[in-house]
Amino acid sequence: MNRYKSLQQFLNPHFEDEVYQLAAITGDASFRRYFRLNRGQDSYIVMDSDPTKLDNTPYIELNKVFSEHGFKLPKILHADEKQGFFLLSDLGNVHLADMLDDKERINHYKHLIKLSAQWAKMPAVEHMKDFDRAFLELELSIFLQWLVEEFLQLKISSAERKLWQTSCELLIANVLAQPRVTVHRDFHSRNIMHSEQQWAIIDYQDAVQGPVCYDLVSLLRDCYFKLPHDELEYLLEHAFSEFEQQGLIGNISFATFKQWFDLTGIQRHLKAAGIFCRLNLRDGKAGYMDNVLPTLRYISDVAQDHPSLVTLGLWINNTIIPATVVALDKASDK
Repeated sequence: MNRYKSLQQFLNPHFEDEVYQLAAITGDASFRRYFRLNRGQDSYIVMDSDPTKLDNTPYIELNKVFSEHGFKLPKILHADEKQGFFLLSDLGNVHLADMLDDKERINHYKHLIKLSAQWAKMPAVEHMKDFDRAFLELELSIFLQWLVEEFLQLKISSAERKLWQTSCELLIANVLAQPRVTVHRDFHSRNIMHSEQQWAIIDYQDAVQGPVCYDLVSLLRDCYFKLPHDELEYLLEHAFSEFEQQGLIGNISFATFKQWFDLTGIQRHLKAAGIFCRLNLRDGKAGYMDNVLPTLRYISDVAQDHPSLVTLGLWINNTIIPATVVALDKASDK
């Protein structure tokens, strides 16, 4: 029996033979599939999360924890954990991504910086991995494997490999130097929703204990939206004050905070660019490839401001970006 038929069998008892419509919702980067279920004036979200491909325990357990601490998340109304089917409350269809032309954009970001600080203060619980050295090495390897070697088919010279290893050490040391907090990991415009006059968070199941600047990078250096430079600088200073007030960063200078932020951003964007290529090559999801070049340009631009990473930025700018332009052009011609 195919999963769609099994999904309908999971739903039918909860609607007592009432007529409902299921419509697929596209755009998730994981193996999960989502549908919107409409029945009269009511709507729900249905999640198909195959337990042979994904561990659903963190989704279920962290939902309880974050909800108990006052965060607005999708409510799990019914679940068949064995099959991986979930009936969820519907938070609507307005994401931060839909509100970025709003004249209130700066205020939206200020509210979300405060929310991210509150999220960061959540105590560590089971099912949250630690963003440790091994985790970071694995994340950084995604860039080299999936973007450089698999997508671009480039051979790395010994000098480039040495540059890569030196740069990774700097990025890892930067992450490990920061206070450890609860990190969402994908706190960006497509995972933040505006529902019933409140900010709501989705895709929270990969939360970890990690660096204090990580979610701020996800928010302010979003792979899907580039804030104007002056707005970014203003919001970063605002975040520094907010994090100080919330007791997250201790007695450090703004310069140190900005270095944490910038280098965490480079680490995250290297991983993200690799993941976009992996989604395309391994999972057949080509829709993320439009985000590869903007993400690489983030790395190149930010690296220029940090002497220890200028050479990495030049390699990205002079070798990786031109090769990516050619590879994307070839892919579009197929």
